[in-house]
This record gives sequence, C-alpha cells and structure tokens, in this order.
Amino acid sequence: MRWFARSLSVGVLAVVLAVVLSAQMRPGMKGDQTSGSLPVGFGATFIDGKTFYLVSIAPEVAFGKLGVGLDINLRFDENGKFYSAEYKKFGDFLRLIRYVRWAQKGDPFYVRFGQLDYSTLGHGLIMYNYRNTSSYDLRKTGLEFDIDFDKFGFESMYSDFAGRGVLGLRGYVRPLKFTKAAGIPIVGGLETGLTYSADMNGDADKQFLGVGSTKDGGAMSMIGFDLGLPLLSHSVIKSTLYFDYAKIIDYGSGAAAGIDLRFSGLGALYLSAKYERRFLGDRFIPSYFDALYEKERFVRLDSVTFVSKAMVLESARKSEGYYGEIMLSVLNTINIIGGYQAPVGVRNAGILHLELQTGKVIPTIVVAGGYDKKNVGRVFVTDENSVLYAQLGYKPVPYLLVSTVYYWTWTQNPDGNGYRSQRRIEPKVSLVFNF
Repeated sequence: MRWFARSLSVGVLAVVLAVVLSAQMRPGMKGDQTSGSLPVGFGATFIDGKTFYLVSIAPEVAFGKLGVGLDINLRFDENGKFYSAEYKKFGDFLRLIRYVRWAQKGDPFYVRFGQLDYSTLGHGLIMYNYRNTSSYDLRKTGLEFDIDFDKFGFESMYSDFAGRGVLGLRGYVRPLKFTKAAGIPIVGGLETGLTYSADMNGDADKQFLGVGSTKDGGAMSMIGFDLGLPLLSHSVIKSTLYFDYAKIIDYGSGAAAGIDLRFSGLGALYLSAKYERRFLGDRFIPSYFDALYEKERFVRLDSVTFVSKAMVLESARKSEGYYGEIMLSVLNTINIIGGYQAPVGVRNAGILHLELQTGKVIPTIVVAGGYDKKNVGRVFVTDENSVLYAQLGYKPVPYLLVSTVYYWTWTQNPDGNGYRSQRRIEPKVSLVFNF
C-alpha cells in the first residue's frame, strides 16, 4: 500500500505553479499584465533521498500592475507525520506569501513584498543579485520599494521582516533637470547617487582570531557614490557611461567604470549588455551582498570556531577585476540572462549567474531555471558554492502540466553547526486552472 501511495504521489498528482519558481522580473522583462492561476493538488518531494508527500496551493493573480502570489506547501513523511521543520517561527509563516507587488523593477513606482530573488542597487558594486531565497528551508520575507520622480528618486530594500537582515538604500538626483540645461543632449540627463547598505545581523562583522580570541560582531556597513552619463537616450536605444566608488566601513574601498547598452528597437526583442572594469583595494570585495551571501555571512563550525565573510574580507588584497552581463528578452516571455565577474589573472575565482524563462511562447513546453556559482572552475558541476533551480515540463492539454523541478540549494546541519548542500526533486503532474 505504501509503495502504491508513493508511486501515485510521484507520478500522478502534484500542483506547483511554474511562476512560483521563476525569478522576479528585471527592467526590460515584462510579464503578463492581467492573468490568474489557481492550482491545487498533491505530489511528492524528494529531499536528499527522503520522500515527503506534498499538498500544494500556489495561486497567482495579476490585475494590471498589481500581482499576488502564494506558496503554500504542506509536506508529510512516509508515516504521515507533518514535516514541521518549514514552520517553526513567525518568519516561516510569512513566506507563505511568495510576493505581493505593484509594477516591476525599473518602473517609476515599484513595490514588492515577499521573497527577493535578485536584488541589485544601482550598478551593483555594493549589492548585485542578492537573494533572501538561496536556501529553500531558510528563505526569508523582505521588501523592495523604488520611486523615480524623474528629477530625483530612490531604490530601497530590506531582506528579513522576521529578524535583523540586509538593508539597502540608494538615493539619486539628476541635477540639471532642475535647470534650463535639462534639454541638452547627454549632459542634461546626468545622474548622481549615494548608496548606504548594511547587514544588521549581529554576526555580520564577526571574526575568529584564534582559540579564545574573537572580534565581536556587529553591523557590516557600506557607503557608495555613483555617477552616470547617458550617452544615448532614445526610445529605441539607450546607453550610459558610469563610475562607481564604494567604501566598506572599517575596511577597504574599490571603484568601477563601465558602460551599458539597452536596445528595444525591434518591438518583440529587448537586449541589454553591460561591461565594467573594477579597481579594488585591500580588504574590499565587490558586490559584497550577492546570491550566496546568506550562507557566507557566518558559519559556526563547532562550539568555539567559526568562519565568516568578514574573515574573507579581511584577507582580500588589492586587484583589478571585470564584470559583464547580457540580457535578452523575446516577446516579453523568453528571458535569458548571463553574467560573469572575476579578478584579472586569477584562476577559479569567478562568479557566474544564469537565468532562463520561456514563459508561454512555446505552448506545450515549460522551461525555467536559475544558476549561481562562485569560485568557478568546472562550470556545470554543482558544489557547496552553487545554487540552482531548474524546471522542465510538458503540457499535453492546456490545463495539464507534466514536469520535474530540481533544486540544488543549502540548509543548516541538524546540530546547528555549519551548512550542507541539499538536493530537492519534485516530479509532478499538475492541474492548472487559468482565468
């Protein structure tokens, strides 16, 4: 009977909406403006070889600029015992809200409450693709809030409403917009910004100096300055030349100079590309708040020893680096992003970022994925420096989706010391009701 139930749950009934797994939209990547789905069903999750039966409710609704997505998953082990590890604290219940948003990142007024897949401030020298969801078991609930008043504006984010998390705020102004020089090509759109970002967690700046010797923790704070000059500003093509400077309080500083290009001249095609050169001082790490930051912040190895990102920061030495990214969006539904950053002349020290979404452009096929990897050597080998999700599905009829979802994520060890990689597999047959 147990064998039959397991086979049934693996191969027959599962409902998880594909959008729950897809990343939040980037500037230039626009999803459906009015749509809705209400999937309800049963399935299975395999976590490191253990089987859990799944009851899932994952509705998503969009009305114009307003979007709401829930992610309610109830899991039971083979004995029917509820898997309560996912619901122990107040923050665990908050994450049942996948997101509530108004508009998309890059719009004049943008708000998102919930899980933050890829948060970036400014050009990314301080915060680039930060995730509060890199651990499935430990994912958090945060906020992004941006307003652009044309002459000035701000970007902001906070990572964890259930605890002390990462805060980011960038204010910017276009000073010549206040003068008659606003209409002058290139210089009229000059933009300058100030950024403050900090991790409020008490372990963010903690360092192990040896047995019995520890530098007390505290907030890890950073400030930055940026300058952007729009070389091209047209509805079809835009390009900005920029310079960034950042200082990690009590540590070092770094700078970057770069250029980006955004092209939308073919209607169905949006293309953006970016390249920058980085000049990094001692005790400075660019894009300090990144996709794997929540894992690297602080790891207790045993009762007396630990490692932290602050320890890595302390040992960082002066270098030059580079960063490039390309994004392609076709029909506002096929979205491809690839980014890579690395110090010059250092092997196996790069950071890779990939995203793919096919949306609804291929009627019967669903493909989505995201991949972040540090210390890149063998690109497509997952390890303790990797986070991956991938979904492949087939829709024989509009309301039926046969798919498999794969996660390579991380979680805390049972004894509370250290983290370990975690593999999650969810084969599904999903009933999806669209409205």
